[in-house]
Amino acid sequence: MKKNSLIVFLILIIFFVISFLSNILGPLIPDIVDSFDLSLGLAGFMPFAFFVSYGVMSIPSGLLVEKYREKKVLIWAFLLAFAGALLFALMPGFGVALLSLFLIGIGMAMLQVVINPLLRVAGGESQFAFNSVLAQLFFGGASFLSPLLYSYLVKNVHTTTDGFLIQTLNRLVPQNLEWVSLYWVFAVIALAMVVVVQLVRFPQVELKADERIEAGVALKELLTNRTVILFFFGIFAYVGTEQGIANWTSKFLQE
Repeated sequence: MKKNSLIVFLILIIFFVISFLSNILGPLIPDIVDSFDLSLGLAGFMPFAFFVSYGVMSIPSGLLVEKYREKKVLIWAFLLAFAGALLFALMPGFGVALLSLFLIGIGMAMLQVVINPLLRVAGGESQFAFNSVLAQLFFGGASFLSPLLYSYLVKNVHTTTDGFLIQTLNRLVPQNLEWVSLYWVFAVIALAMVVVVQLVRFPQVELKADERIEAGVALKELLTNRTVILFFFGIFAYVGTEQGIANWTSKFLQE
């Protein structure tokens, strides 16, 4: 199949957006704890609400991709992320935050299921390894930039700073909850991605045998395979360590 550079670039942008929305939770933890007067135990439910959605939605996402194709699932994913971000931006609170993060996490899980096979098809199998590394570069770039945006917004919202963005957020964000402005930014980004995906024409993706899924058969095979179970616990420990450090370092340094 002929390479589609536009789709490859779009996928790289999606990797950037996934990282941008996912990696901001760590810097937000201290503000969330202080704003809602939470114990650290309750605050721990917030990253849990986000990442548990991956376990809930990964297999259903594969089924949705097979039935409805990539474009529709991408649009639904960004709409869920938009709904989650907008919900919290309009009604900031701990309970709403858990639901918001779960919805955003479901959207991110759906995106990740779609974009890897799509990257293989759009970029060509011979370039798949290179494009995957390039995607991780975009992912890492967003994880570096998102805390900078957080810092900029927190320092400038509800101050005398001029500018269209800050003045608009001043009208939308409650006093003493400047960090909530990030969720307005998330909502705008997610909605913009819905428009972009809708306008782009997608190639037909033929899934390989190992990318197809029959839910009942696949689950039975996975749950009876000891190697898979060991991998599950290994990934559980790895992600727990990685995200635990990422999400709690800011609170540790604050203390």
